[in-house]
Amino acid sequence: MNKHHESTGPSDEQQITLRGPAELADALPYLMGFHPNDSVVMVALHGGRGRFGGRLRLGIPQSAHEWPSVAEQLAECLIKGSERRGGRPDAIVLFLCQDPAEGETGSQTMERLRPFAQRLRTACGALDVPVLEALCISGDRFWSYVCPDARCCPAEGNRLAMQGTSVMAAAAAYAGIQVRGSLREMESRLAPQPGGAGREQQRALDSAGSALVPKLLDEESRKEVGGATLDLARRLMERLGQAPASTPSLSDLNDDRLISHEEAAAVILGLQDRETRDRAAEWMEGPEAQSALRLWRALARRCVAPYEEHAAAPLTLAGWVSWSTGDEPAARVALGLALRLDPGYTFAQLLHEACNQGLDPETLRRCLRGERSTRTVRRGRGTGRVAGARSVRVQAAGRRRTRPGSGRPDTASGRRRTGQLRSQGRRGTRTGR
Repeated sequence: MNKHHESTGPSDEQQITLRGPAELADALPYLMGFHPNDSVVMVALHGGRGRFGGRLRLGIPQSAHEWPSVAEQLAECLIKGSERRGGRPDAIVLFLCQDPAEGETGSQTMERLRPFAQRLRTACGALDVPVLEALCISGDRFWSYVCPDARCCPAEGNRLAMQGTSVMAAAAAYAGIQVRGSLREMESRLAPQPGGAGREQQRALDSAGSALVPKLLDEESRKEVGGATLDLARRLMERLGQAPASTPSLSDLNDDRLISHEEAAAVILGLQDRETRDRAAEWMEGPEAQSALRLWRALARRCVAPYEEHAAAPLTLAGWVSWSTGDEPAARVALGLALRLDPGYTFAQLLHEACNQGLDPETLRRCLRGERSTRTVRRGRGTGRVAGARSVRVQAAGRRRTRPGSGRPDTASGRRRTGQLRSQGRRGTRTGR
């Protein structure tokens, strides 16, 4: 076993020393805020004591042919991102997390992923940053790709510590840090549910698309659609806000019942307009934030096939509100899903990067407050003009948080699409990113 120490802490006043692979494996869910299924996670270490710094997560590519290029991109992303935040990593800790496939053992999973781990180690080494530890977590066991000593790292792996029994778990509980299940469970709250309701929602989206596409192609009518979309969204937020609080799963079911298929379709299609979406992003703080978040999640669940890409707008808004209200794990999950559906969705790209670089969301909140104030002033002067919210751009030079931020993940790559309106047949309309 490698005798090294990594220090991290939920607060500046408390530091926890982690010794060896077992404690590193146990700490991973607390570092991310969830159990990262089917993921590669890289964490930067700084200083002689190995203070945790930036971190990134990406789904493990299914094709081994992608591993070399993905490894190079991830290594560059984490190291260059750390440098932009003012500190080049002194080392990196690597995690590969994947449950065994059908008919496969955890040990076989570990061996199957070994070439990917080696590619990642080589890519980091090529940038003069060593990988201090590389772990595979599969099922209820973990393996080290670095330690050659079978006495502490046997071929059959080591069993993970019972949840909640480690020093890291105790420190996280003391600091109020929660692990909200697995990444798969968090994503399921945002995914469309199959069945009869999905078919009804599809028909509602088809009908709404036929009515709204011609209007969105006309500038004046587009503004009318935008206003109607925001008015309906406000009414739905008020309706959701009046519903009693409940457990997350039951709350999702109640929210889905409170929104009709026709209402969901109208708001989903209206949010494909960039200016309408940017104005909806102003509901990011105060009493309206939680109602808005519930609405965006509910709308993401209504983006059934073949309208999956339309979920990029409500998912990005859900990610923005989560980040604005301090829930970074939920923000990363929602923004990651948005980019998985539409890699060229610029708003999600910018928010994803800013969130993971540790920027302060207050910079963007001030911008959105200013947009709202400008429209209010213009209305008061009787100009008859309503300034559309400009497309938000998060600058990397913005004010950073005082606490350490997370590493910049390798945002989903893909062609950048134009902001022009495009028709997708039954999929309706998309107007900008």
